[in-house]
Amino acid sequence: MSRVSTYLNFLGTTEEAFTFYREVFGTEFIEPITRIGDMPMPEGAPELSEADRNAIMNIQLPILAGHVLMGTDMLESMGHELHIGNNTTINLEPDTRAETERLYALLSRDSEQFAPLTDMPWGAYWGTCLDRFGIRWMFNCYEPAS
Repeated sequence: MSRVSTYLNFLGTTEEAFTFYREVFGTEFIEPITRIGDMPMPEGAPELSEADRNAIMNIQLPILAGHVLMGTDMLESMGHELHIGNNTTINLEPDTRAETERLYALLSRDSEQFAPLTDMPWGAYWGTCLDRFGIRWMFNCYEPAS
C-alpha cells in the first residue's frame, strides 16, 4: 500500500530526537531500528568509528492519523553537512516501480541534485531528488524488479 512519510536528518542526535518525539506523541517505534553498522558498507569505504556504526540508519515513529516520521543520522566523518534544505525530506512509497519512475521523472526535472533510482540492500527501489522549488523527495518502492 502506498505511504507518504516525513524523513528527518540529524547530525548525531536522531535517537535523542526520536525518543523525545515518542514521548510527545505517546507512540512506539516501528521496529526494527536500523543502525549504520547493520548495513553492508560499499567496497573500499573507510572503516567507521564505533560511534558512527552505532548511529541511526533508519528509525520510524507513527505520529498522527497514520503519518510516520522517519529519521537518520548524517555522519560528519563522511563529510555530511546538515543545513536547511537537507534536514527534511518527503518520503514517497509508491506501490509500483512504474509509478515510482513517473513521479521521480517529474519531480527531478531540471534538478542538479539527485540520486538515480536503483535497487538497494534494504530491498527498495530507491532514489532522491531536489525539485525545482528546493524540496527534497525520497522514493522507496518495494515492488520487486520484473
